[in-house]
Amino acid sequence: MRYTVPTPTSIDELLQRANRLTGQSFAQLAKIANLHMPNDLKKDKGWVGMMLEQHLGASAGSKPLQDFPDLGVELKTLPVDEQGQPLETTFVCVAPLLNTSGLNWLNSNVRNKLSCVLWLPIDGRRAVPLAKRVVGQPFLWRPTNEQEQALQSDWEEHMDRIALGEVESITARQGEFLQIRPKAADGSALTEAVGPNGQMIQVRPRGFYLKKTFTRAILEQVFNAV
Repeated sequence: MRYTVPTPTSIDELLQRANRLTGQSFAQLAKIANLHMPNDLKKDKGWVGMMLEQHLGASAGSKPLQDFPDLGVELKTLPVDEQGQPLETTFVCVAPLLNTSGLNWLNSNVRNKLSCVLWLPIDGRRAVPLAKRVVGQPFLWRPTNEQEQALQSDWEEHMDRIALGEVESITARQGEFLQIRPKAADGSALTEAVGPNGQMIQVRPRGFYLKKTFTRAILEQVFNAV
């Protein structure tokens, strides 16, 4: 029987639910949600996020919306090490590769997704069995003006390159805090994009990701970590 939780009706209710997850192991939470517990995440990369969405009552699913659209809140898990440092980049959303002429930062999905985020730090240490990993202290975050300006600058640089047909020359090193890189399970998944001479080409889908330097700064900002 599928475990269902009603959609939270306020940010306070959402935070209360998130706080109740703190310190609980993935095995405990999987049992409550009647979910099969994988041995590892090699073939189930999105499993932890999906499980936590169920516990919190997220409603967006795979739609290009915030996870809690009625509250204007996006949910992001953040795997950390024993020092509380981010272990990987954070996926934000799929990057648009066609029909980009009407897009700007204010109506971009990146800005929409990052306008208000419920961060859930999780134990990401590979040496710890998945079942024994726990959820950390959640927190709600909104970007400062300085952070948003930095993200906007990166986004505009990337989108200019896409519009000019340079999508295949964009590397993960570009962008101070926001990077673009392929977003697909393997190289067989292809989508259309504009090529360097204005022609249609087939490329791997791209996604926007927050670099670890950015999420590390968020953790320091919130927890005053060193």
